Amino acid sequence: MLEESAYAAVTQGSGLRRLAHVLTVAGSDSGGGAGIQADIKACAAACVYCSSVITSVTAQNTIGVQGVYSLAENFVAEQLRSVLSDMQVDVIKTGMLPSPGMITVLCQSIKEFPVRAIVVDPVMVSTSGDVLSGPSTLSGFCKELLPLADIVTPNLKEASALLGGISLDTVDDMRFAAKSIHDFGARNVLVKGGDLPGSSDAIDVFFDGEQFHELCGPRIMTRNTHGTGCTLASYIAAELAKGTPMLQSVQAAKSFVKSALLYSKDLMIGNGPQGPFDHLFMLKNQLNNYAPKWTFNANSLLLYAVTDSRMNKKWARSITEAVKASIEGGATIIQLREKEAETSAFVKTAVDCMAICRSYNVPLLINDRIDVALACDADGVHIGQSDMPAELARKILGPGKIIGVSCKTPAQAMKAWTDGADYIGCGGVFPTNTKQSNPTIGLKGLETVCLASKLPVVAIGGIGAGNIQSVMELGVQNLKGVAVVSALFDQESVATETRRLKSLLTVR
Repeated sequence: MLEESAYAAVTQGSGLRRLAHVLTVAGSDSGGGAGIQADIKACAAACVYCSSVITSVTAQNTIGVQGVYSLAENFVAEQLRSVLSDMQVDVIKTGMLPSPGMITVLCQSIKEFPVRAIVVDPVMVSTSGDVLSGPSTLSGFCKELLPLADIVTPNLKEASALLGGISLDTVDDMRFAAKSIHDFGARNVLVKGGDLPGSSDAIDVFFDGEQFHELCGPRIMTRNTHGTGCTLASYIAAELAKGTPMLQSVQAAKSFVKSALLYSKDLMIGNGPQGPFDHLFMLKNQLNNYAPKWTFNANSLLLYAVTDSRMNKKWARSITEAVKASIEGGATIIQLREKEAETSAFVKTAVDCMAICRSYNVPLLINDRIDVALACDADGVHIGQSDMPAELARKILGPGKIIGVSCKTPAQAMKAWTDGADYIGCGGVFPTNTKQSNPTIGLKGLETVCLASKLPVVAIGGIGAGNIQSVMELGVQNLKGVAVVSALFDQESVATETRRLKSLLTVR
């Protein structure tokens, strides 16, 4: 990591604003879907500045790659020096490096001009199967570049090539590949399983030298997948440039690619079998600030507080007072559920609650109302089966917001995952005063949905001090917490009851 003291000395007191900066060193895609073009668009979507050094020029379109022309190595070196000697680059992201000499030139520049992080996307084979870089570059990757890499992001074909052509057919194979590539010196490895045979999921394996993480997501059925690898690596680089930790950067990038593919799955650009996707889809939604306000952590579901305006009236307290008291008592996430107030009043209250939640670093979700969530810049929404589909909500809100879906059945849980939700709320588990006509599923139904769900689960419905431990004692791995209404807000002291429930949850 490069210390910023020198740059800080230049800008201190000047009133200048420093932009996070990624330099991409990669090939140009004439079709605009991958390479340099994808890198710049991905960084733009993440609100990060992106400069570029072009290593090669390709003639390609949606049909395939018709030609590759590599630039002279001394001119690549001149581009690198031009950018790195003048502009304060945080992260270098590499793509297509067509020759061993070019890898050497890049490594020399990295040593001369240190940066915070190096993201290596070992581009050798395009998503469509076209060979972009020959076997002569393998030695340079393994001996020179990978020891400098903070993360390397090979797909299955590239991981196989780096390891001498071994077969990678299972998740266990991907784990072996990640560990083996880590042994070359890269500090983190992400083996992408988009081409994993026989898998209905998009499974990537992340290895940090100590722990493996299997990052699962829905496989989006679309022809528009050209440039996904370049985009993923560039978005990781952009997040690292902003100071985001490595695993969270990878998760944010995976979420972005998933949402972009969902938004773009029906686009028609070109006549070939593999089209590009729309990196800047958020501009279509007229949102000025794309950067995520909250990185979803399933552990925030532990004590999920759902407000109720009628209960607040009963105890003569405002919603903001109730929210503040519940957070001070230990609530880990807040959902505003407001069925009676007019929209303008609800928005005002939501804005006030957002200020409280931000001050405590607790996420705030809005029940049902995506319009209110947008208006107050909430961290996300929770929607029911009769509300807007999660897939459409994701298109509107983008990848930087949390989306939860109420589910009672395994089929509903699977649909929520496919549609791009972050978690499901499962219930009602027990009878409840807030939704008396709501059929209950009991502990057995909760367990069934949890076992079928690929998303983290929060249990909801009639849960309080008397049964909270029986819920959590189900011992299902993805059951992360309980959502409560009356047990908190239909009480004289919200803070006291929250502390009580929190203590019951944490002594397990």
